Amino acid sequence: MAEDLQIVKGNKAEQYTSLLPQIKGLLEGETDLVANMANVAAALKEQFGWLWVGFYLVKEDELVLGPFQGPVACTRIRKNRGVCGSSWAQARTLIVPDVEAFPGHIACSSLSKSEIVVPIIRNGEVTAILDVDSEHLAHFDVTDQQYLEEIVALIV
Repeated sequence: MAEDLQIVKGNKAEQYTSLLPQIKGLLEGETDLVANMANVAAALKEQFGWLWVGFYLVKEDELVLGPFQGPVACTRIRKNRGVCGSSWAQARTLIVPDVEAFPGHIACSSLSKSEIVVPIIRNGEVTAILDVDSEHLAHFDVTDQQYLEEIVALIV
């Protein structure tokens, strides 16, 4: 298990490339889902300094707030509601350059300007989602999608 996170400067791909083996080290041998989500959220927040990084877990047909880093958040989100609920319903990553332009956006924080939501799919079902918010417009792109999808695939 890694004890210290090495923060790397550089372009986005270089940062993810450095972070990915460190996340693998954090998760290695740990089977507790909450512990793994907590460490992934912390590692991503430390590396990128995003406004909010966290997980929602599918429980009783709702998304329920899980481990996160950042300001307080919405506790429960229904399917098809906002970016998170839409990603869950569609079982695909959503990149939203301007959350104000997203129909039905749920404003948990007025500071959030753009968002990426990545579903965690196990046995063909979405079991959780990774939600990342930025205070900058159009902050996320296909590079984020590629690496964040790779990262969530590591979570047990």
